[in-house]
Amino acid sequence: MKSKRIVYYTDPIHDDFAANQIKTKKVGEDFPFANINKLWNLFAFLLYYIVAIPIVWMISKVYLGLKFENRDVLKRVRGNGFFLYGNHTRELDAFLPALSAFPVKAYTIAHADAVSIPYLKNIVLMLGAIPIPTEHAGMRKFLNTVHLRICEKQCVAIFPEAHVWPFYTGIRPFPDTAFHYPVKTKAPVIAMVVTYRKRRGLFRFAKKPGMTVTFSEPFYVDDRLPSKGAQKKLRNQVYRFMTRISSEKENIEYIKYVYKAD
Repeated sequence: MKSKRIVYYTDPIHDDFAANQIKTKKVGEDFPFANINKLWNLFAFLLYYIVAIPIVWMISKVYLGLKFENRDVLKRVRGNGFFLYGNHTRELDAFLPALSAFPVKAYTIAHADAVSIPYLKNIVLMLGAIPIPTEHAGMRKFLNTVHLRICEKQCVAIFPEAHVWPFYTGIRPFPDTAFHYPVKTKAPVIAMVVTYRKRRGLFRFAKKPGMTVTFSEPFYVDDRLPSKGAQKKLRNQVYRFMTRISSEKENIEYIKYVYKAD
């Protein structure tokens, strides 16, 4: 499959190619990161498990051509809270943690844009978004919410590349600061890597390649190291796994990304 178009980038860390024009709203100390209203949580349960999961499964299988490899490894960490770290190559990546972790609920650390769409904030929160605060005053409640979900033995998903590069076949640099959450909570980490393959069978004429998600074995916090060292070790383990899988698996270049000096 030939590349459909060429995208030029100047900064692999900060360039963002997500196609949205959302006006970011404030996420501060008064933001309801974890809603304790019983009726709200009942609706959240029904929306997530009865409505969203079946629809997302259908979209992912038919439209995205989604396949999982080594997903059984998640069964080994379901008795505890755990973190999923993945590369960020589609705006629909938010679907992946929910399908991967099922029947455990997945919460995804997201940009504040996720809760800035008019009239959709509560729906997005019910589906598991944990937005990063836009104000420092909101950080304590944000971190407490992440810790709460791990204590509840749920899944927390993180896309450390932060920005969406549609169909990108490499792994972009990301900092070890994204790994202070598992170091703080002592929860296991699993990497998930999206690669792209040629569609076959009934969908062999589809223009866009299918998605394959490959999972790593669990990585654990090294308690012999100081916090910063443990963060760096986890980051390097996840990054090495991601780069190895992205280079070894079938990974079709649907969009070609070319570096261009600023």
